[in-house]
Amino acid sequence: MSERLARLLGGDELAWLVDRARTRLERGRPLTGSVSLTGATHGQRRAVETLLGRRAGSGASLSVSLEEVDRVLRASGACDGLAQAVAVLRGPIRDLTALAADRDTAWRAAFAVLDTHLARRVGGGQDLAGWRGWLDSSGLVRRLAPEPADAGSLLDRLVAVLARLPSTGVPIGRLAAETCGDAHALDDGRPVATLALSAARALAGLPYAAEGGADARRAAWAAVGVHLDELSSLVLSLGLPGDPTPGEPHVRTLRQLRRAGPIAAGLVRLCENPVVVAAAADDLGAACPPLVCVNGRPSAAVWRLLGLLAAGGSSFAYHGDFDWGGVAIAAAVHERVGFAPWRYDAASYRRAAGDAPLAGRAVPTPWDPPLAEEMRRRAVRVEEELVLSELLSDLAAPQAKTSCW
Repeated sequence: MSERLARLLGGDELAWLVDRARTRLERGRPLTGSVSLTGATHGQRRAVETLLGRRAGSGASLSVSLEEVDRVLRASGACDGLAQAVAVLRGPIRDLTALAADRDTAWRAAFAVLDTHLARRVGGGQDLAGWRGWLDSSGLVRRLAPEPADAGSLLDRLVAVLARLPSTGVPIGRLAAETCGDAHALDDGRPVATLALSAARALAGLPYAAEGGADARRAAWAAVGVHLDELSSLVLSLGLPGDPTPGEPHVRTLRQLRRAGPIAAGLVRLCENPVVVAAAADDLGAACPPLVCVNGRPSAAVWRLLGLLAAGGSSFAYHGDFDWGGVAIAAAVHERVGFAPWRYDAASYRRAAGDAPLAGRAVPTPWDPPLAEEMRRRAVRVEEELVLSELLSDLAAPQAKTSCW
């Protein structure tokens, strides 16, 4: 830097002027027009007057013509204009537009592996399309990995996890080890776990943002066939072969079921709520036909038991709450093992008494398409407990073991 340039423009009192000029150059704007400084100090005003060789005015703000500064610098012989002076005083000028474009390209490249995976999923990734848009709008990936290179590595591991979801039943530590090379990669709070859990919630039809608490996390993972441990994942049943006490509800752990073989039970009734099992045990005892409770979002143990029953040649009849959450649970069961509706169709919904308002997002009912249409029209929620007497009558009927309603 020449001594003359340092004397003219290099002082602290004119640093704001140099910085404003640099910002314009980095944004690709010409050094024309004026820049202003509100609340200029006496020293800053005197420095401008010394540079320009004239009074700088006495208003509330200090305004400086960039063209005039350029002419003064050229005439002084200190440098070849204001643009060169900024480069000498502040270093090379960055092209912020080009840098932003390069960064956008880097981010697109980071997300490319995820987008490619979604495009190749069964159904073209429609099961995760809304979640993919939410990732962009929420900025979650960029918060977890602010740099594109780090995000690319994170998304590579996420895709490896997604390729295994939904699962037919896998411990979370094993899933983490096999997909991420780290048995703790899916532990709560780890970046890939945060993303994978939001995807699991999307696949289960739940809000993408994670709810607090271990129970909510366990339920979301269980909905896609991933269990956090083999002993806390449970399934409640009544009247299945092998129950230790006939006529009493039985709870099986996932650990027990992972060591079991196919179960032949004929027609198995499925309900959503434990109260149905308890009432059936009270009223029917050992005479109750096979009954399994999915207990809300099916756990890994529920999925395992249904898989063993299906492998043994069993068929299923399903009843649940007439609300959109209940329909979403039923849809997941229907997709996984199939079922005939057990008083869970449009006609049964019309007959059911209830006046609670139906809220939430509508879900298709492939086992009986008119049901979803009727629920949208009537807009009433009917919980399973309200039709408990009818369900118990069905279970008590002589033909209950071989047919459904």
